[in-house]
Amino acid sequence: MSETPNPDGRYFEHFALGEMIEHAVPRTLSQGDAALYQALYGGRAPLFCARPFAAGLGLADSPLDNWLVFHIIFGKSVPDISRHAVANLGYAQGRFLTPVFAGDTLSARSEIIGLRQNKSGESGLVMVETTGTNQCGEGVLRYTRWVMVKKQDPQAAAPETVWPVLADVVASDALPVPQADFSAWDVAATGSTDLFDDYETGMKIAHGDGTTLEESEHMLATRLYQNNAAVHFDAQLQSQSRFGKRLIYGGHMISHIASMAFNGLANMCGYAALNGGTHAAPCFAGDTLYGWSEILDKATLPGRDDVGALRLRHIVVKNQGPQAGHFMLNIEADAGRTAYAEGVVLDLDVWVYMARGQA
Repeated sequence: MSETPNPDGRYFEHFALGEMIEHAVPRTLSQGDAALYQALYGGRAPLFCARPFAAGLGLADSPLDNWLVFHIIFGKSVPDISRHAVANLGYAQGRFLTPVFAGDTLSARSEIIGLRQNKSGESGLVMVETTGTNQCGEGVLRYTRWVMVKKQDPQAAAPETVWPVLADVVASDALPVPQADFSAWDVAATGSTDLFDDYETGMKIAHGDGTTLEESEHMLATRLYQNNAAVHFDAQLQSQSRFGKRLIYGGHMISHIASMAFNGLANMCGYAALNGGTHAAPCFAGDTLYGWSEILDKATLPGRDDVGALRLRHIVVKNQGPQAGHFMLNIEADAGRTAYAEGVVLDLDVWVYMARGQA
């Protein structure tokens, strides 16, 4: 295990391949956290806000929203991993391993699995696998992310380049087993009769409900997650940055699209996996978000006829209408990367559970 060598956070040259970092400050989550999270994003999924609904599925309580758990674990890694980040570049191989309930205490640790210095010598890429655990030591979330981090000393020697090749998608047979009986799923509580078998690969769903970002809300959200990255807080410092103002935490947009997705995907039972994600452009207070989703794949789950899995591509755009297809993505074959249309701020590839109803 390792401790941070710099009280103000690590720079690129402070990371070592294979290093395991135990992140500070365990956090016990409460119903207050759940209520504040719902107030911030307006989520309407009854599984996460109605205790009798959860009890009908065999759960002792409503689980906490998947992305609240993600942000708490992510926030714990910021002081050690991305305090001096230029940008958080992507995610892969994420799995929501077990539900989290009010009263659970979460901790996090990260392993450094990849390092690559940029040609400029002023920064480098750091790839980490982060695991969140509960008070019993059970894994609740595991994901990989990579981030560009400044160097404190541009003359410091570059580390040997090690950059793992990750699978593009979490295999459907590797998805965590849902810990509820969804055969009793109540469509009257969601207001929608669209279930797993009603969705087809290739469908695009515009979610509507545009949301204008407010300075106070994103600041409150970032504090809720104990994310102390200066780019989100220090207005004086950020006035001298290339944007001239504070950036909104990228996870804020993830939570907004997850809440928007209730329009069209109301019988979604939660998120199973994070296949990949790109924050394609920054967001600031005053921007208005719209979202849509494309169904990329479907999968049945072994031994389960009460629930299936949909692979979705969530797209979030700012300051434009939500018409599906308007924000199609152009693949630059020669460059080997995706060129996003103007206004696209988030491209998120996920697996979700979708109720199938009574067998």
